[in-house]
Amino acid sequence: MDIKRINESFIGRVNPRIATWLFNRINKLPSIEKKIDQEYAALLHDLEHSVKPYREQFDTYADLPEKGRAKSDILKEMQTLTGIEDSRWQEGYASGAVYHGDADHINFLNQVYALNSQSNPLHSDLWPSSAKYESEIISMTAKMLGAETAVNPSDADQEICGAVSSGGSESILLAMKTYRDWARDQKKIMRPEMIVAVTAHAAFEKAAAYFKIKLKRIPVDADYRADVAAARKAVSRNTIVIVGSAPSFPHGMVDPIAELSELAKEKGIGFHTDACLGGFILPWAEKLGWEVPVFDFRLPGVTSISADTHKYGYAAKGTSVILYRGLALRRYQYFTSSDWPGGLYFSPTFAGSRPGALSAACWAAMITTGKKGYMAASKKILETASIIKKGIQEISDLHILGNPLWVIAFGSKTLNIYQVMDYMSSRSWSLNGLHHPSCVHICVTLRHTQPGVAERFIDDLKAAVDAVRKNPARNGGMAPIYGMAANFPVRSLVGRLLERYIDLLYKL
Repeated sequence: MDIKRINESFIGRVNPRIATWLFNRINKLPSIEKKIDQEYAALLHDLEHSVKPYREQFDTYADLPEKGRAKSDILKEMQTLTGIEDSRWQEGYASGAVYHGDADHINFLNQVYALNSQSNPLHSDLWPSSAKYESEIISMTAKMLGAETAVNPSDADQEICGAVSSGGSESILLAMKTYRDWARDQKKIMRPEMIVAVTAHAAFEKAAAYFKIKLKRIPVDADYRADVAAARKAVSRNTIVIVGSAPSFPHGMVDPIAELSELAKEKGIGFHTDACLGGFILPWAEKLGWEVPVFDFRLPGVTSISADTHKYGYAAKGTSVILYRGLALRRYQYFTSSDWPGGLYFSPTFAGSRPGALSAACWAAMITTGKKGYMAASKKILETASIIKKGIQEISDLHILGNPLWVIAFGSKTLNIYQVMDYMSSRSWSLNGLHHPSCVHICVTLRHTQPGVAERFIDDLKAAVDAVRKNPARNGGMAPIYGMAANFPVRSLVGRLLERYIDLLYKL
């Protein structure tokens, strides 16, 4: 029994819940479990070299060396590794990943980081500069996202405040933990529920798992935006928060934030706008005249927003901002300990010690970019995305999902889109494979605005489509894995495959 045959069997044709129940019963047999593990090994074998390409070129350290290596040798080796890896993202072959990438900008942030490499916001008495940088990062981001026009901004109950986190996932986790604790305290809700569209970021699912919040998923409409009627139907006495994306990671569509947040306000529950991806583009796109629905604190029902400074804020990787409407709400995020023998302890986010250098670099990136810089960058990105969208629309076997601004998902009704993605990978492109429905996306960044990159992408995509048309049976690469993930009804089996892939990442 192999995975393909399981999918083609009765189990693969019934309701996914029934299929999962049946498979879990069968899977308890040791012989079946062993066979499936062999199938996993075969699927991952072809990927092992791409995950661990340096085994034959460089020394591997399973234990500490007896004598430390010379610093000059270590730097030389790292320069070699960096040289191997830099060219793809520098030349615009990556979807997202590196959002600025200009050498002068990187060198500037590296200098800022070096100056602040020992700072730690946990020790605010030693490094009060960290508090300066973070409070100003929060204020600048809040004003960009409608804080100045929020209802009664001078009222502490309405003041837009926040914290600096390590990234979008932590910002989302912090917000969901905050709503859980707020609802427990203020509304006595012991079995909390959150409402998210199926396109919401996976970090919300992670938050549900970590904090024991029931996740209620709602569908999206024909334009891949959250279904408001379904959200209203999903609200219960245990609902603590509704979530909307601006835009969603898969398809780049902005959910109907105005309608969803008004529903949350009507029901007296929280509303979170996940603007991790769009927080530093959408405000400027609106000013440039692009059609952008209101998604921020200008809407009275929006009670929190996450926005990633390390994406289109052009900071170094490792910072994001989580914002709240009101100091009282933010306080549910904090952790304090007053009885520990080690003294008084507190932390605003999950981490204790944090790299203050990242906050300093974030502050420096925002200050050096300024409003005009963000406006100019957004203009280039949106114009480049328009070129790419037009090029995709002219390829007969492809179609674009929804009407996105710069995160462009495309699929095919006639070809295996994952085979197209694999061909693009052979041309050095690193794109994002998606499913439900099966598609691929490119997240346009400043790297793609370089002369000729958009045209190169379209030329390679045309070649990829032509190659798959001529050889539809072509296999290998990630296509079989994405195909299984998209079509296999037993989601726990797909999850186990992902666990094995993570094991591979940590394998020497």
